[in-house]
Amino acid sequence: MNREDFPILRQQVHKQPLVYLDNAATSQKPQQVLDAIVEAYSTWNSNIHRGVHHLSQVATMHHEEARKAVAQFINAREPEEIVFTKGTTDAINALAFSIGELLLHEGDEVIVSGLEHHSNIVPWQMVCARKKAVLRHIPLKEDLSLDIEAFKGMLSEKTKLVSVAQVSNVLGTIQPVKEIIALAHEKHIPVCIDGAQSVPHMKVDVQDLDCDFLAFSGHKMYGPTGIGVLYGKREWLEQLPPHEGGGEMINHVRWSGTTYNELPYKFEAGTPNFVGSYGLQKAIEYMEQVGLEAIEKHERELTEYCERRLGELEGVNVYAAGRPKVGVISFNISPNPLIPSSTNPFIHPFDIGTLLDQQGVAVRTGHHCAEPLIDELGVPGTVRVSFGLYNDKNDIDLFIEALQKAQMMLS
Repeated sequence: MNREDFPILRQQVHKQPLVYLDNAATSQKPQQVLDAIVEAYSTWNSNIHRGVHHLSQVATMHHEEARKAVAQFINAREPEEIVFTKGTTDAINALAFSIGELLLHEGDEVIVSGLEHHSNIVPWQMVCARKKAVLRHIPLKEDLSLDIEAFKGMLSEKTKLVSVAQVSNVLGTIQPVKEIIALAHEKHIPVCIDGAQSVPHMKVDVQDLDCDFLAFSGHKMYGPTGIGVLYGKREWLEQLPPHEGGGEMINHVRWSGTTYNELPYKFEAGTPNFVGSYGLQKAIEYMEQVGLEAIEKHERELTEYCERRLGELEGVNVYAAGRPKVGVISFNISPNPLIPSSTNPFIHPFDIGTLLDQQGVAVRTGHHCAEPLIDELGVPGTVRVSFGLYNDKNDIDLFIEALQKAQMMLS
């Protein structure tokens, strides 16, 4: 894994080499993606699809080639099943509005899980409130895994959609989404997968999963911000009404009414982020050049190594310890047990994060936009470390050394 491809990693923070362990929030960008963005704005920047001049045609070609690249990357049946969005949050909000208009009525139910990011909770709360429907969540077992037996009992004729994350953004644990999809499909219930934390780190095949929808973000997979994807099976996208109106998504507009464009354009109102899609394509090409299997293996080894190193420290509580994880570890740490004057069970995560930053180590602290899960853990927040393909064991060793210093200083 070539760290030299990522210019931002060469810098120092507070006179210390940057150790970037906040990849679950956003990833850094390789030079190839940065060059692509400059190339787009420098050589073929022009609004797409309806222009007859050369620049517009070139921009259109790149945008649609990016759509094809995304479709191939997740093994969609056709590029028309790929809707470009601003990111995972935008994709789930769009789906929530459209599904709500098509399927939800008073008393109907939507099911999410107890591990979800707010982006896979709040949009469903909003549409359920509008439609007088009910949002339910799959409970967690003691080991923080999903209670699949309870889920089976929740499915009924009232259930109109199930939406779950493939990988928890707090715990890093992999959810049994294939089983969840199969159980829901037995009752003809569509399933959306939040792939924000899975698509950047492992091979996701939508046909193998048989999911009806998949949402993910470009910025978490070495691409630009402001670009994401909502995959949907054609049979669903054709039924769903558009969630936004305006240019690009129309066929004809008359005072008597509007007809909508064909797939996927009826869901892409306004000027598309054609520079973002091009950058996303280059990020995909970069990941494929490295190899998805190689990325997954490398990050799994880093995660296991980091959890083992954390286990060597006194007072560290790793959540979902020992379970397979995808590049994310959340933990809390007690004051140094050699200093008996300390009374708090855990040092506040914000304090740990601040002292790590002073040593050049970037981590994420707080509730990670998953407050219901943090409440379940019974803590105000956690410290989260998360890995990308450019991290190595030296990063983890520097992090552990910095964490030990922070623990001592805050005891």
